[in-house]
Amino acid sequence: MPASRSRDLTWIPRLLGVATAGYSVAIIARPGLFTKPTALQAEGAPLPTATAIGVRALGGRDLASGLAMAFAPSGKALRTAIAVRVGADLVDLVVLGTSLPDATARSKAAGVAAAWGTLCGLSYLVAGD
Repeated sequence: MPASRSRDLTWIPRLLGVATAGYSVAIIARPGLFTKPTALQAEGAPLPTATAIGVRALGGRDLASGLAMAFAPSGKALRTAIAVRVGADLVDLVVLGTSLPDATARSKAAGVAAAWGTLCGLSYLVAGD
């Protein structure tokens, strides 16, 4: 077996999963970490309850997908977890990139979703057989 095939690189999608889960826990605990950069909450303004609920739900979705990437067995299960994560990032790219109230926030959010989705998508290549 070639040396490149014998190295286990599944740590890459697992690390991306842990990072996803960590950010998710942060925005569940403090939705302002998401609402302020996305212009869903003006500086100094109170956080609307409905917005906080939505952010926490988004965080819950991402927490689940991040933990799946971190803990799924190598191979098909890990590739499926990665595909779910990439799908969520694609939805974020479209929804946040077209719906946020501020053009700069739309561009930044779409860029972050595209970059993270691309990183996760590339990690699919090393998810095991």
